Amino acid sequence: MSNPLLKKWLTPFETPPFSEIENRHFLPAIKSAIETAKQEIETLKAETTKASFKNTIEMLEGSGRMLDRVSSIFFNLHSAESDEELRNLAQDISPLLTQHGNDILLDEGLFAKVKYAYDHTDLDKLSAEQKMLLDKTYKGFVRNGALLNDEKKKNLREIDEKLSKIKLEFGNHVLTETQRYEKIIIDKKLLLGLPAYVIEAAKEEAKKRKREGWVFTLDFPSYSAVMKYAENRELREEMYIAFNSKAFKGDKLDNKKTVLEIARLRNERAHLLGYSSHASFVLEERMAKSPEKVISFLDDLLEKAKPVAEKELTRLKEFAAEQGASFSLEPCDTSFYAEKLKQSLFKVDDEVLKPYFKLDNVLAGAFKTAGLLYGISFTERFDIDKYNDEVRVFEVKDNNGEHLAIFYTDFFPRPGKRAGAWMTSFSDQYVTEKKDHRPQVSIVCNFNRPTKESPSLLTFGEVTTLFHEFGHALHGMLSRGIYSSLSGTHVYWDFVELPSQIMENWCFEKESLDHFARHYKTGKPIPENLVEGIKNSANFMEATATLRQLSFGFLDMAWHAEKNESKFTDVVKTEDAAVLSTRLLPKIKGTNISCQFSHIFQGGYSSGYYSYKWAEVLDADAFDYFKENGIFNPEIAEKFQRLMESGGSEEPMELYKRFRGKEPDVKALLKRAGIMK
Repeated sequence: MSNPLLKKWLTPFETPPFSEIENRHFLPAIKSAIETAKQEIETLKAETTKASFKNTIEMLEGSGRMLDRVSSIFFNLHSAESDEELRNLAQDISPLLTQHGNDILLDEGLFAKVKYAYDHTDLDKLSAEQKMLLDKTYKGFVRNGALLNDEKKKNLREIDEKLSKIKLEFGNHVLTETQRYEKIIIDKKLLLGLPAYVIEAAKEEAKKRKREGWVFTLDFPSYSAVMKYAENRELREEMYIAFNSKAFKGDKLDNKKTVLEIARLRNERAHLLGYSSHASFVLEERMAKSPEKVISFLDDLLEKAKPVAEKELTRLKEFAAEQGASFSLEPCDTSFYAEKLKQSLFKVDDEVLKPYFKLDNVLAGAFKTAGLLYGISFTERFDIDKYNDEVRVFEVKDNNGEHLAIFYTDFFPRPGKRAGAWMTSFSDQYVTEKKDHRPQVSIVCNFNRPTKESPSLLTFGEVTTLFHEFGHALHGMLSRGIYSSLSGTHVYWDFVELPSQIMENWCFEKESLDHFARHYKTGKPIPENLVEGIKNSANFMEATATLRQLSFGFLDMAWHAEKNESKFTDVVKTEDAAVLSTRLLPKIKGTNISCQFSHIFQGGYSSGYYSYKWAEVLDADAFDYFKENGIFNPEIAEKFQRLMESGGSEEPMELYKRFRGKEPDVKALLKRAGIMK
């Protein structure tokens, strides 16, 4: 029987035939696709005419498409629809892909052709996108060992193969820890303070697990509700420690040694390539350019935000005392009292707001916002295969009614699904032989499921999360590039958050909310006073939230900007020193960030976590431009669409200045956050 992963797909828009794909198909498909990719490289190397942009750089860019297709499906399912068999397969597949990648980048004959094309191509005859591809291709080889001697190349291969396995191990430990925890509550008194929708969801979870009473988990909707609303402090403390001690218990799932090994291997790899640290290696290809500039950026924000955050904490402590708290505030208390203070000041809370944010309506609101800005439309398709029954599929069309993209949504937690929210793609946009291959993108979240009593209702924070990931999806869907490696979200890491973070701004504007914020029972629009409450509370405790983000940025740099790998000996000491300047409250014993910091130890954010705040500067400045001219201003929207369509085809600051007419101003972020008047 033929392998469905390797067949020509006669599906609508050549979408993956998920129902035909079984776990057993992946390993043979990966091996076959690697062989095909190798043959393509050998054909390129056998070309006897002098290496040129067309016969070398473009040919290399177009190679390995089958491998990209198969591996993207595998790793997307590994994140969203995993099981033990798939996780075990990843331990075999990741080293194969790493080895294949190194076979290409360390191939002396291939690099000789790339270097000749790089040295002899007339740049005046290339477009901006072609110049970027030429530069990126050459640097890709050099930055990954092409100039090393044979012994160092061997060392590099060994490091990369170790990293590919150990990063998977890190993620598997965190996922297992998340899924094995359950808090079973029999005594209803312990539920005091929790909204009805939270209690109902916990009851549904208990039924699903065949437990008595109510079950709370470390899935974020369940965990965050307890931290915000549970009157019982012991319950909050227990769940806080459970959530913040994942993979930090000294057992077989402990990640302390894994963290140290990843940091050491990355540092060793950077030194091998001639860089002082992993951060120096990574940031060479970022807008920030150097660890020193990142740390300076974080320090500057810390200096401005910390005094305001300290005032926020003093106010919170006073409020907690007024509420009868006879204890010193600890991290397990801040969300609880902050939520109460927010309610008292602005008369808004999730229980009041959630009925206006039915998931289906919020998604329709995101579609409406994109339609008003960019003229695109979304139509649900029921003839396109999907990997889980809960996934929905939409066809996206441009303002001329032409097919633009396929868009998948996957919104609810389940066993085998990674925590958090992310955007991904099954197929990127690119052009071959004048055919525009349109992208297939997906957003994956973990929202509360519908229950027998109500549909899925979102907290306001989840509304902004959906819009955020949808912004990433728009970046992918609107792409108009030629080369897949430069299309859509394939941009500098500290630029990639701009299209996502700017979308969150529309969630705070009445003109936008009126399109989708309607009570799920009555259909009535969200009242003016609640909209005002949302807007007025937008920067509530924002300096404290800024310090939290900065703590992650400093921690990331502590693990990756360090030049001496021999200093990686103690996870706790390294972390405590890194976050000390941002800490407002004492740390709760037994908790640790690093051992579950998947963004930097499993995902792609190593030396890049600062990019969230970096991109906030861009998005605050960019949205100011919209607000000055109207949040649905067609001219401004068209200019921003051009920025997104360009992907990584040009330097991001040039794209931004073309959109905005100037470089971004950090004051826009500080004013929006209430840190600067």
